[in-house]
Amino acid sequence: MAHGAQKRAIVLVANGSEEMEVVITVDVLRRAGIQVLVLAADTSAGPVVCSRGVKLVPDAYLGDDSVKIATYDALVIPGGAEGSATLSENPQVRSILADFYAQKKLVAAICAGTLAIKAAGIQTKVSQPLRLTSHPSVRGQLEQDFLYKEERVVVDGNLVTSRGPGTTFEFALKLVSLLAGDDKRDEVAAPMMLA
Repeated sequence: MAHGAQKRAIVLVANGSEEMEVVITVDVLRRAGIQVLVLAADTSAGPVVCSRGVKLVPDAYLGDDSVKIATYDALVIPGGAEGSATLSENPQVRSILADFYAQKKLVAAICAGTLAIKAAGIQTKVSQPLRLTSHPSVRGQLEQDFLYKEERVVVDGNLVTSRGPGTTFEFALKLVSLLAGDDKRDEVAAPMMLA
């Protein structure tokens, strides 16, 4: 992917999203100079209550007409059982996911968030099974439709997946590499003591 103009990413959230996966991803992307929009799938204003009770205030809510979703370069789906289910079941989220994938934009999911990839039907648009990973707890829901891998971060074309809270830094840094280049990834990782 080209690394010219400032890249923009959407991180979708819902009540029950896994807070580490949301916050670490948003933080790492922003450190890399990537513009991040935290977009709540819940239409009511107010904070999103994550899986461990942490409250996050989203930047915008799905259905807000001022958000031009088509202008973004990447879409990230965090895990958390309840949040993943909400995002997977939302027809607008499924449509955005499918559109981003079809347009070769970066589509990324971590932990149970990978279920949203299946719900969006991306696997039906390709001739070969897509390689992906997820939290082990949802593997059984994915391995029939995908080439399931145990790796911490799996990249297949413009699809990036990862396993859980403990793999979030690797996941986020892979997104930085793909959106802004390896040099930017290294620049961001070093002061965080990740390099």
